Amino acid sequence: MKKIFSVILLSFTTLAAQNSYMDSLITAGIHQIYSIQFEDAENTFAIVRQKFPEHPAGKFFDAMIVWWRVLLDLKSETFDDLLRDKLDNVIDMCDDILDRNPDNVDAMFFKGGALGYRGRLSTLRYNWFDAAADGKDALPLVFKAYELDSTNVDVILGFGIYNYFAEKIPEAFPFVKPLMVFFPKGDKKKGLEQLEYVSKHGKYAKYEALYFLMSSYYSFENNPWKALEYAKTLNNEFPDNPRFEGYRGRINVKLNNYDEAFKIFSDIINKYNLGYTGYTKRVKREAEYYVGVYYWNNDSLDLAENHFNNCVALSQEVDKDEESGFWVNALLYLGKINDTKGEHEKAINYYEEVLDINEYKGSYDKAEQYIEKPYKQQKKR
Repeated sequence: MKKIFSVILLSFTTLAAQNSYMDSLITAGIHQIYSIQFEDAENTFAIVRQKFPEHPAGKFFDAMIVWWRVLLDLKSETFDDLLRDKLDNVIDMCDDILDRNPDNVDAMFFKGGALGYRGRLSTLRYNWFDAAADGKDALPLVFKAYELDSTNVDVILGFGIYNYFAEKIPEAFPFVKPLMVFFPKGDKKKGLEQLEYVSKHGKYAKYEALYFLMSSYYSFENNPWKALEYAKTLNNEFPDNPRFEGYRGRINVKLNNYDEAFKIFSDIINKYNLGYTGYTKRVKREAEYYVGVYYWNNDSLDLAENHFNNCVALSQEVDKDEESGFWVNALLYLGKINDTKGEHEKAINYYEEVLDINEYKGSYDKAEQYIEKPYKQQKKR
């Protein structure tokens, strides 16, 4: 009997050690993903797949590397097919596990997560029907996984995202409302509370919860003060993640904290110049624009002009389908700078460029107004 007990104890100890080792690998890999150290993350999750081939975590988080490649350049669909393939592989693996053991919580959790991210990709591409179909399949899995293991805080991320967006998305996009009749009613307030809880107590999902909170308070809740709290947390933890750093910069702009925004966007320009991963031309273009605004506000016209010119040059490279607000407004600023310097004929060239591209928030009226009467005469700086 003593020998049997020893064998059982050894088995549990070995299992606990294996779980601890896998957890340490996953935690390290997640940190590498958010730090935009993709090659390191790929190596880490390759070890997870090698050491734990029957567990879906390795494949799921390998797909999350690709998800972040998508997030770093939302305008590009370069990685869309690869992401879908990797998520489909996770779903297939989880289905095989659930065929053998219908109550396997890990398989439910990671299948639900894979469906959720596939749905999020569809949302990014405005494929609302596909997004709704994946959400409809994912939700029961999340509920059942939590029912079987209520200690898994990460599962609550799915509840929080669903509760928030099930109420918010139909508000923002009314044409989606007919799809929502097939889903349980959302609760935006409860969703934010659940995401807050995961951000404090989650095992693998706390950073994703922070990201949702930051982007939701900024984009949907019109609460930049709250959004800034989460942006600071994420940017301090992952200083070389351009998504987090960019959010922190533009939130400060929204709050009119231009001194702080200037420091952040100057850092972004420096990281682009040094070749940091994820600091793309689009990221630099935004930074050049806001650094230009900072110098304009501080009457450093030559420096402002330099950065607005950089913004326009980058916009001409990255705005393939439609001219952005950055491009349009940079041209208007260049016109105003030259008007302020007393060079109205040169300023007119910029205003005419504005009239040659897509209108953005009354840009045509402004350009025509400044052509007729120089900006310098209309407003004393």
